[in-house]
Amino acid sequence: MPTHYGDSKMKEEKPKTKTAKKATGKMTDKQKADLKRHMEKHKDLKDLTPSQLKSHRMKMIAQMRKGNSIAKAHKAIMGK
Repeated sequence: MPTHYGDSKMKEEKPKTKTAKKATGKMTDKQKADLKRHMEKHKDLKDLTPSQLKSHRMKMIAQMRKGNSIAKAHKAIMGK
């Protein structure tokens, strides 16, 4: 007997499990202020060019939106 793609007998559906995801989204005012202070330190050190500063800031924002603190975000970026 030929099988048809539309047969519901052929499909064995597994129960879907929900995976826990970290909240992503907007940064809080505290996070913004912390990031601003962090970036001021880098400006004062003059260790990065303007394009490197912008890149570093964007990477920090991405990490902080995932819920990381300034220290954890910086460690993750600089550890790469």
